[in-house]
Amino acid sequence: MAFHYTLTNEAGQTIDSSRQREEPLNYLHGHGNIIPGLEKALVGKQAGDKLEVTVTPEEGYGERHEGLIQQVPTSAFEGAGGELKPGMQFQAQTEAGQRIFTITEVEGDQVTVDGNHPLAGETLNFDVEVTEVREASDEEKEHGHVHGPEGHEE
Repeated sequence: MAFHYTLTNEAGQTIDSSRQREEPLNYLHGHGNIIPGLEKALVGKQAGDKLEVTVTPEEGYGERHEGLIQQVPTSAFEGAGGELKPGMQFQAQTEAGQRIFTITEVEGDQVTVDGNHPLAGETLNFDVEVTEVREASDEEKEHGHVHGPEGHEE
């Protein structure tokens, strides 16, 4: 399936839009390639369908967890190269597996990092237009994602 979307927050501010990139988002339905709430709303839709979808945190990026915000010493970033700044992201191994952390503050020799997804805790509003619906190839089903027109390398 392929669709154009505009994503806004509860205040109506645009967070992202496929229309800015001029290419619709392609995904393999039923393989967890997009957030659950949006995928559920797209079940049975056809090319040309337009819909507005509100996705709660539970069906989106989850609730925020304060336990995923922590302070670590700057020495933990030795070898990272360059100055540490808010907004920088890195991967770290946790008890739950690999997680992406975002630096939210650097103060002295302490760095505050947040392991929550940036949209965790947010209610998301999608304005969607389905542009294409097609049967997935066997290779796409096997790989669990959409391939481009020229195959896997696209």
